[in-house]
Amino acid sequence: MTTVLIADDQPLQRMGVRMLLEGTPGLEPVGEAEHGAEAVRLAAELRPDVILMDIRMPGMDGLEATRRIVATGGRTRVLIVTTFDLDEYAYDGLRAGASGFLLKDTRPEELVAGIHAVAGGDAVVAPSLTRRLLDAYAHRVLAPSAAAVEDPRLRSLTDREREVLVAIGQGWNNTEIAERLVLTESTVKKHVGRVLAKIGARDRIQAVIAAYDAGLVRAK
Repeated sequence: MTTVLIADDQPLQRMGVRMLLEGTPGLEPVGEAEHGAEAVRLAAELRPDVILMDIRMPGMDGLEATRRIVATGGRTRVLIVTTFDLDEYAYDGLRAGASGFLLKDTRPEELVAGIHAVAGGDAVVAPSLTRRLLDAYAHRVLAPSAAAVEDPRLRSLTDREREVLVAIGQGWNNTEIAERLVLTESTVKKHVGRVLAKIGARDRIQAVIAAYDAGLVRAK
């Protein structure tokens, strides 16, 4: 059973999500928070598998709440639910340690799939959408320097693993990486797993951010 905490300041939004979760086998809503501070408190108290985190909430917003929750090093993973076209904070949410984000108008089945993906340790955002997001906002929050290329996280990577990290940063999925680097998909999956472990990335999205931070990939 995957336990879920809903953090949103809109009662109707919380109610709709709770009803969806209650009607979905394998998912269990365990609490609701109206603002970030309450989300942080309930995360520590309830230890949910996943938190559906809104960004714009009164008092402590979802970004700060995400930073604090992720900083505890617990098993709880944060899935930001926001509006991509209107909310420029989506990237900052990923930067804060969220495992991905979905649009607030996403279809119920997509939200359910996203929760399961995050609970299973995967990232929710598709590589192509991740690249769109980074291209839109990377110039505002990233300014790679020459020194950044010497990021200590990269020193343990083999040449092939560095190639795979660059490919991840460019938004390629495993099939595309396999085709372009002439590898089998199973080999790519092994390389991706090793890259994530070596650079300390929780998921593929964090690896994309690391690639940008290190100057291996730049926004177009």
